[in-house]
Amino acid sequence: MTDNKNTDTKSSKATTPSSPKTHATDAPSSDRAAKKTSSSGGRSGIVLGAIAIAIAIGSSGWVFYHGHQQATVLQNTVSAQQAQIARLDQALTQQQQAAKAAREQLEDATSTRLYQQDSSLKSLQKAVAEVKGRRPNDWLLAEADYLIRMAGRKIGLEHDAQSATALMEAADHRIAQLNDPSLMPIRQAMANDITALKAVKRVDKDGIVLRLTSMQQQVKNLPLASAVIPDIEDTQAPVVSESVNDWQTNLTTSLKGFVDNFITYRKRDGNVVPLLSPTQSYYLQENLKNKLDQAMRAVYQGNDTLYHEAIGMAKDWALRFYNQDANATTRFVEQLDALNKQTIGVDLPNKLKSQSLVSDEIDTRLRRDIAPLTGGQS
Repeated sequence: MTDNKNTDTKSSKATTPSSPKTHATDAPSSDRAAKKTSSSGGRSGIVLGAIAIAIAIGSSGWVFYHGHQQATVLQNTVSAQQAQIARLDQALTQQQQAAKAAREQLEDATSTRLYQQDSSLKSLQKAVAEVKGRRPNDWLLAEADYLIRMAGRKIGLEHDAQSATALMEAADHRIAQLNDPSLMPIRQAMANDITALKAVKRVDKDGIVLRLTSMQQQVKNLPLASAVIPDIEDTQAPVVSESVNDWQTNLTTSLKGFVDNFITYRKRDGNVVPLLSPTQSYYLQENLKNKLDQAMRAVYQGNDTLYHEAIGMAKDWALRFYNQDANATTRFVEQLDALNKQTIGVDLPNKLKSQSLVSDEIDTRLRRDIAPLTGGQS
């Protein structure tokens, strides 16, 4: 830049016309001043320009470096996110493939299950149709089996031969309606069971229980006995003989008879039963009723031993603690004697022979009728 300025001054000097002399002396000084000014201004401009350039270069470098760092971080973040998205996309694709495979497998299993169930249902319908068309009266056999089982319960639990006989006759009527010659052995066994049940002695259990219930109500009207004192023993008074030789014995007898007129002694042997208190009489009535109640339960259970023990105990208490001269007590004891003569226990058959035969026949028919069903399922 200084070179340019010098050349410019030189050219200006060459082209400038000659001035008057008055100006000749000032020309050198102005030139020097201009040179100094131009040189100082050029140097400061150079410095300022250099500084500006340095600042511009520094700021540009800082901006470039900072932008490069941010771009690098942003690029790394984008790369990481893209990698994560790729992994998620891959996992989603695998899950979709697995879900699709599971759905297809479930659909295949469901279709197979439905097909099998449909086949089984058709086989069942076919078997039921065959059973209905082949043996429409087998329900009568099942009903007969139920009636026979009920008869067995009547015998085992209630000891009721009469009801069991009625149930067995109803079951025999059901089997007779089948009109099946193959069931003749079963009907023969049922006939034997019915004959055995009819041979059992009939006991009017309800009548006996009603009589015992009526006697329970009579207990409160029975009069209690008074104090019981044993009877005086009969003693014979000594007799004086007429023989002279028995004078000593006759003297002793006469003296003893004379003494007995002053002192009387009578001997009584036996237990003295005192009068009962109101509390004791109440307990006596309740215990007597309880014995009659035990006799009722024994009637329904068919326990002959327990029945006679309860009746005997009630009779013993009635004779000991109630007035035997009263008509109510006499009739009560007579009724107990009549009931004690009753036989409660009966010889019932332990088991009905026809029950097992009917059950076996039903099982055989069921296995035979369900055979088509088993073949259809396989």
